[in-house]
Amino acid sequence: MDITLTSLEKEHSALLSEKIAAEIASLDGWMPFSRYMEMALYEPGMGYYSAGAHKLGAGGDFTTAPELSPLFGAAIVSTLLPVLEGLKTQGSKIHILEFGAGTGRLAQSILARLHVLGFAVDRYDIIEISPDLAQRQEELLTRLSLDLDLTTQFTWLSSLPHQFKGIILANEVIDAIPCDAIIYQGGFWYWYGVTFEGGRLLWKRGTPVEQCLLPETLLTGNFSDGYVTELHTQANAWISHIAKQLDAGLFLAFDYGFPEIEYYHPQRLEGTLMAHHRHHAIQEPFYLPGLCDITTHVEWAQIARNALKEKVDDVFMTNQAAYLLDAGIGDIALEIGDPRDPETFLPISNALQKLLSEAEMGELFKVFVFSKNLSNILPAYLLEDLPGLRGRNRL
Repeated sequence: MDITLTSLEKEHSALLSEKIAAEIASLDGWMPFSRYMEMALYEPGMGYYSAGAHKLGAGGDFTTAPELSPLFGAAIVSTLLPVLEGLKTQGSKIHILEFGAGTGRLAQSILARLHVLGFAVDRYDIIEISPDLAQRQEELLTRLSLDLDLTTQFTWLSSLPHQFKGIILANEVIDAIPCDAIIYQGGFWYWYGVTFEGGRLLWKRGTPVEQCLLPETLLTGNFSDGYVTELHTQANAWISHIAKQLDAGLFLAFDYGFPEIEYYHPQRLEGTLMAHHRHHAIQEPFYLPGLCDITTHVEWAQIARNALKEKVDDVFMTNQAAYLLDAGIGDIALEIGDPRDPETFLPISNALQKLLSEAEMGELFKVFVFSKNLSNILPAYLLEDLPGLRGRNRL
């Protein structure tokens, strides 16, 4: 792969590699992969998300659904609106919080759609660890407020408020939470971490994994020697925390992944870890630390189980295509574009194809939702009739 780097980019990655190597040396030559992923993505001033870089869109490393089309956010509003109206009827403040808001496009499309529908949001909070993305979000949403004369208060937070009431969104967030790698050898599972030898970051086997940390599928399945996969301890702790802090409302996550039986399939020999640089997919997670995004697919069954432990009402998962179609994305497309005008409708049609096609984002990307104390907000008959959530639950 031919990736041309500037001298500044080379220096940046080399400095972070040196810092990682120094920490590996202090750990007697072995680092858990989760710690490596944390440093590569979030090391202050050096990690992929904590150093300034153009990450999203055509000139960045990847493109998300909100970047493709405002139809994505507009369809989500179909799910949110009955809940928001229920909160308003109660006299509650209308509060939306988004984790990792990217360039702010999802917030923009949601607020613009709500504005068209005559509904105002009191407060929109964002939890964002990337300083340059937070700046882009603020610029975009400030312009939106001026253009639409919004009264919404925008706040950037460092943590989720206690006993939150409202809507919580997370688009392509869970895949970037550091995970651990494990390897199956000689009938046992071992931690699969990182060492530094010969001037290079390399994989190295560690100690056996405690059986209590392994999903039942990994304890009972038939795996070939050298099979590599991931454990998602931090992501599961994150979802537990959100479920615990949500007092009443709805949580929606959009991300690529599989339920447990597919995630830990015996033929998925090398796990799901992947690096991304300028729209190139890279199998090697140690390539250009600090310059590449590192992601892992989400294992949704464990995410769901951890949410349920915190006494949420219910959990629901479907693929992105089924969700968007049930949420009425086709009707919204016809509202904003005329199929008889190819010049204006072709971009809309192209975006729909990418969002819905099984070969694009339609199947790989999943929509995961849980509610908590929603019966205090909505009449019982509406709980099972939220647009987007009326199809088959794949959990």
